[in-house]
Amino acid sequence: MTSTLRENIRAASDYLRDRSDFVPEFGLILGTGLGGFAEEIQTELSIPFEEIPGFVKSTATSHAGNLLIGSLAGRRVMAMQGRVHYYEGYTMQEITLPVRVMKAMGCHSLVMSNAVGGMNPQMAPGDIMVVTDHINLMGDNPLIGPNDDDLGPRFPDMSQPYDRAYIDRLIDCALDLKLRVHRGVYVAVAGPNLETAAEYRMLRLMGADTVGMSMVPENLVARHGGMRVLGLNVITDACFPDSLREADVDEIIRVAGETEPRLRRLVAAFLAAVD
Repeated sequence: MTSTLRENIRAASDYLRDRSDFVPEFGLILGTGLGGFAEEIQTELSIPFEEIPGFVKSTATSHAGNLLIGSLAGRRVMAMQGRVHYYEGYTMQEITLPVRVMKAMGCHSLVMSNAVGGMNPQMAPGDIMVVTDHINLMGDNPLIGPNDDDLGPRFPDMSQPYDRAYIDRLIDCALDLKLRVHRGVYVAVAGPNLETAAEYRMLRLMGADTVGMSMVPENLVARHGGMRVLGLNVITDACFPDSLREADVDEIIRVAGETEPRLRRLVAAFLAAVD
């Protein structure tokens, strides 16, 4: 029996294959303030999300909302220039459909970036953190509901949500480029409000280094489908409960944009080096 989800994946994949015979290796999700990364991609095809069957329009600030197919650092990629978020009012299944389609089109791995608040005092705005693990506090999960065994197992293993070999390779690339990269735990919340001082204190006590409103749903779907995942956080603001200042979204986007050139170099080096 064919599930509705599988039908949606097929409809989107057929739409893309009708426009290009390109077979990607890596899926990329370029988060807040990082959409300019798309300039590095030798693009064969660019399509607004809302033109693809089953995809939904991105309404978030600084998210262009385009799907790009092309090459980066000698690797074939399918990239989301921006993403859609749970807080925009979409379902978990809607915001993660692009990852399902990446897998169906041929992607064996997913590389994601997003802008986050930093709660670890050893990390500062403008720093990059590679995610070693995550905590899901979004209150939902894209895998809830009937499971299609052809897409993945009912109970996917999460002992290695972010690929350890990929993390090690990325750190090697950072050392070669003389870029500082932290390792740490990311916690995802639903948003769209930022956290209170008490909430930041709780999240830090739980073991999280950074906090954001994305990445985890995409990770869960990618791991369900057997994809290898690399997650990168760009720390855009300091979230220390005892010295908390009012958030400035324009400042967050500015910091993300200033960090982007280093992230571009790092991801390009990773893609060129990884097996």
